[in-house]
Amino acid sequence: MMPSKRPLSPHLQVYKPQLTSVLSIMHRFTGAFLCIGVGGIILWLYGVASEPKCFSWMVVMGQTFLGKFFLFLMVYAFFYHLANGLRHLMWDAGYGFDLKTTYRTGWGVVGASFILTLLYWILF
Repeated sequence: MMPSKRPLSPHLQVYKPQLTSVLSIMHRFTGAFLCIGVGGIILWLYGVASEPKCFSWMVVMGQTFLGKFFLFLMVYAFFYHLANGLRHLMWDAGYGFDLKTTYRTGWGVVGASFILTLLYWILF
């Protein structure tokens, strides 16, 4: 088979990161991170239901710096995924496709996720 003389598609290193692409990648990462967090919730529920040693270990781990950091990231991932999901629902309805609105709602997602995470940690 003869090699094609067509130009090859450039790799991601060629493109400048844009807000929309970064938010899309973050949406996927937060979704995967939330899936990992579900395992922690299942382990916590198992400890509550049947194994006191497991529950006490989870409580101790939740009070360490790494435990609190993981919980903070979980809350942030939840609120980011929620806010961006609402943005996607708006797109599914056919609204917000012009560039100005896309960037405005993108920065709104970033701001709302930070504010909601901070409010959650302050209030609860």
